[in-house]
Amino acid sequence: MDEMVSKDESLVLVTGATGYIGGRLLVALEKGGRRVRCLARAPEHLLSRVAPGTEVVKGDLFDKDSLAAAMEGVHTAYYFVHSLASGSDYAEKDRQAAFNFGQAALKTGVNKIIYLGGLGFGDGLSTHLASRQEVGKILRESGVPAIEFRASIILGSGSLSFELIRALVGRLPVMITPRWVRTPAQPISVKDVIDYLVQAIDIDARDCPVFEIGGADVVSYLGIMRQYAARRGVRRLFIPVPVLTPWLSSLWLALVTPLYARVGRQLIEGVRNETTVQDTSARDHFTIKPMGIVEAIDRAMNKED
Repeated sequence: MDEMVSKDESLVLVTGATGYIGGRLLVALEKGGRRVRCLARAPEHLLSRVAPGTEVVKGDLFDKDSLAAAMEGVHTAYYFVHSLASGSDYAEKDRQAAFNFGQAALKTGVNKIIYLGGLGFGDGLSTHLASRQEVGKILRESGVPAIEFRASIILGSGSLSFELIRALVGRLPVMITPRWVRTPAQPISVKDVIDYLVQAIDIDARDCPVFEIGGADVVSYLGIMRQYAARRGVRRLFIPVPVLTPWLSSLWLALVTPLYARVGRQLIEGVRNETTVQDTSARDHFTIKPMGIVEAIDRAMNKED
């Protein structure tokens, strides 16, 4: 395991603290005694949720002056922002936002950027996965040492992937399952993701490493649904068909789970890409032993409410 830099009272910046990952990381950092500053477009949404001593500053990734002010004195900056729900031009918005963030970090002397993106390989990546990896590349090429995590499907109460599975299995006793739901994945518990992100503060980022992270088990989206149904104690029939494309599946998804329709379509189109860990170097740098699919689902179910 690489030598870790010593812990200190350095200031940590968290973007996306009102989001799924950012909100959970914020709590973990506060419990760990870290000095934290949150960047938010609407600080009033965060002020009542942060611990005493945590700063909340107003800023926007498309306002370079506000970014520079927010990063003053920051040692490590977490980047958890994406524009997936903003419309068809989200990839361009994410590209510009990442560039602005990286340049502001370089200008203000930030020591490290930590980013969470998505696993996926080859030239046939979905627009969503390609965008997530492009953002990571922009941050790593900013001139600031950066760590990029690439995760498979994240399982936890409230995560988009888990809530889609919960809604589908909960509402449909019979499901038509196209070929893409059998694509291999390595789903990871949100708890393990947060543990990786916290430990990354103390990992050397000078070489701008990319760490692929996944759970202990390789399983398909269909396999996750079957495991969830089994843990719920319900019987579900899955009928395989060869012709239902991810795009058509996303339209069907919108009828079943309209709450997640806009971002769910992008997620479903990305399921066609295999998201398994090919580079296991994270094992050599982190002390985390990711849990398996059953434990991850049980944890998510126990915290559903």
